Amino acid sequence: MKSRLVFPGALLLSILSITIARAQTAGDADASSYPNRAIRIIVPFPAGGPADVLARLIGQGLSEGWKQPVVIENRAGANTVIGAQVAATAPGDGYTLLMAIDSTLAMNQFLYNNLPYEPIKDFVPITMVAKTMQLLMVNASSDIKTVEDLIARQKADPDKFNYGAGTITSQLSGFLLNKAAGTKAQLVRYNGSAQVTQGLLTNSVQYTIDGPSAALSLIQEGKFRVLAKFDPRQFPPVPNAPLLSKVKAFQNFDEVTVWLGLVAPKGTPAPIVDKLQRRIVQILADPDVKQKADAAGLYPSTSTPEEFAAFIRKEAERWAPIVKETGIRYD
Repeated sequence: MKSRLVFPGALLLSILSITIARAQTAGDADASSYPNRAIRIIVPFPAGGPADVLARLIGQGLSEGWKQPVVIENRAGANTVIGAQVAATAPGDGYTLLMAIDSTLAMNQFLYNNLPYEPIKDFVPITMVAKTMQLLMVNASSDIKTVEDLIARQKADPDKFNYGAGTITSQLSGFLLNKAAGTKAQLVRYNGSAQVTQGLLTNSVQYTIDGPSAALSLIQEGKFRVLAKFDPRQFPPVPNAPLLSKVKAFQNFDEVTVWLGLVAPKGTPAPIVDKLQRRIVQILADPDVKQKADAAGLYPSTSTPEEFAAFIRKEAERWAPIVKETGIRYD
């Protein structure tokens, strides 16, 4: 009886070992011939935006290195949900990738009651590709010169201030700013950085929270004033831009960036994921690519698939209670 109980377990372990070994061998074989046809990168934004620019830089590098075409497919709408849903239902073979943003993988699950994809289960992380720099800006014609000025003015005229933001990260950042400072301002939502920039340029809003991509030329021309940056990295167009956390009201303000990363549909073999990750890291380390990315307001930042997976989970945990507190819902 004892031998009968032990034998099936040993046999099962043997079968599992053989199955895993065969799967690994198959994955290695797929990776050795990968890619042998066109790769599609889905960008859940319109053409011309920061995510699109970065996807095209990466796509060009993949195509040049592997001698296969890379097609950028723009599927904009619904806070990246449309593009993410298309990618989630694609075969897990390495030939469809998604240029995801923080809201795609960390926040949408708390913003929608019926999200048509599962951020963790439906995708395999490949690598982070960029962390943008968030800036707090005013029109240079404003008499607001510092963050302290902004806080004082908002407290003096609590019903006369609004701020513009495009991404959900920027919207939530505004909520956190006002909560920390004890101020009040009305959020004006925009569909992307171009609209945010136009809103500040026309004084439709008193300040904006956004990355530098669309506003860079106006910052350099002196039409926009940067009151603060949200993280300690250098920002050459305004080398003396204050760090937000140095302001007394925001001493405990955590670093906030809008980040982008590449993921693949679930089931994509690990050897293919690793091959993609290694090549993308090489592309983003190229000085010419980095210069072009930085010029678009993007700052390349890469990781291993495991590091990216852990980062996504941490970001989801971080933003879940904040989204709940704001009451922001998209459905």
